[in-house]
Amino acid sequence: MTSAGQSKASGGEGDFALTAAVIADLVRGELLGDASAAVAGIAPLDRAGPTDLSFLGAAKYAAAFTASSAGVVLVTSELAETSGSARARIIVKNPMEALLSLLPRFHRVPEAPVGVHSTAVIGAGVTLGDGVSVGPYVVIGDGARIGDRTVVGAHCVIGTGVEIGADGHLYSNVTIYPGARIGQRVTIHAGARIASDGFGYVQSGGAHLKIPHVGRCLIEDDVEIGANTTIDRGSIDDTVVGAGTKIDNLVQIAHNVRIGRACLIMAQVGIAGSVRVEDGAMLLGQVGVSGHHTVGKGARLAAQAGVFGDIPAGETWSGYPARPHKEALRAQAALFKLPSLLRRIERLLDSQPASE
Repeated sequence: MTSAGQSKASGGEGDFALTAAVIADLVRGELLGDASAAVAGIAPLDRAGPTDLSFLGAAKYAAAFTASSAGVVLVTSELAETSGSARARIIVKNPMEALLSLLPRFHRVPEAPVGVHSTAVIGAGVTLGDGVSVGPYVVIGDGARIGDRTVVGAHCVIGTGVEIGADGHLYSNVTIYPGARIGQRVTIHAGARIASDGFGYVQSGGAHLKIPHVGRCLIEDDVEIGANTTIDRGSIDDTVVGAGTKIDNLVQIAHNVRIGRACLIMAQVGIAGSVRVEDGAMLLGQVGVSGHHTVGKGARLAAQAGVFGDIPAGETWSGYPARPHKEALRAQAALFKLPSLLRRIERLLDSQPASE
């Protein structure tokens, strides 16, 4: 179905085009150029064609804009006069933010069919809310509860007694062990493992005796968990991921870890047991945090930082071992000077007369 300012188009997943006038209205931007210019998809400047929408948010991409064939471009007011062939420009405060608001109109996620697939195995006493979708070969253990409109993708395994809130989405091959409770509007991507046993052993008589893990794994509302990420259940205490936190792919979160609200945990981060990550903290790729430490509220850990102590709230740390970012940069700069300093010392030694 189309409306004023929209027309059917062959490009884009939405199978329709938006005119520059409609886009400007949607993002509350100022339109310069051809109001009737229509786009049916979104692409970066270097790949965009005449029927694509793109954006220019930084001066360093001005040359790409000049060479681009994009039909309509979102720009900042500072860059609005950049030379280029776009039929229309729409001035907005933040082009990337405006683009994000438009993406769902061009790339619509297919709706999962409501109901339980014939190949799914549903245990005794399972409760499924209204509008739930259960895909092929899903296994749901006894007594599990799944909230309204949640989608469970193919080959997922949901353990006995697990609780999942409304409007969630489990992509294919997610495994949720018993002992997990998942909040509302939680997205878990393919291959993730939630509430598996933590790595805990006691040495006795030359053997490693496993510590039974009987704590829970609690995922609060509006969390997103990336593909192939693993989050352990607690040993006796609980593992907790706070509301609004976003976790990237290939992250390991160990037993008894407590992550606060609205944190960002990026790819290949490893968090050891009983760590506390407070609200709003940001851990970039491949950060490693050793056990029983605290990352303070709003703290930032740069990529590959190795943490062996507490991180103060609001500070940025980097390096291995992690230290305040400016200090780490100075240490790195000094390290890079060592080869030239060594050469100078060698020349001084060579110039000294041989001792008698």
